[in-house]
Amino acid sequence: MSTAPAHATSVIHAAGGVVWRRRGPEQEIALIRRRRYGDEWSLPKGKLKLGESWEGAAVREVQEETGCVAELRGFAGGQIYRVNERPKVVLYWHMIVVRDGSIGHQEEIIEVAWLTASAAEAQLTHLGERQMLISALETMPTI
Repeated sequence: MSTAPAHATSVIHAAGGVVWRRRGPEQEIALIRRRRYGDEWSLPKGKLKLGESWEGAAVREVQEETGCVAELRGFAGGQIYRVNERPKVVLYWHMIVVRDGSIGHQEEIIEVAWLTASAAEAQLTHLGERQMLISALETMPTI
């Protein structure tokens, strides 16, 4: 039986959403820009709280980061990457906005942008999220 190396750390679990709404003839996706990372654009996501389900965390994080209440519409995809030498697993769900909202005074989020799928893909900062979104578009919900 092997043992973990001394530098091994626990996996970070996070969940988020590919959040959809309809505006006129277009379906739009929510992207956020976090204060901590400057000009970094990403899908809304965050770490699971102790005892929280992946789906519950995704719904909570989307509401906290976009101000919108959204419902799950199916699994969208995931990604794995390292943060400070720790592995991070992020799972995303397709979500439909059921009630618009605003972030109000938020310490973490600078802004929320609603973009078409192609514009969202171009705006995302990290290649891994862009690749996940491209795959997720194959299963996007119609609203």
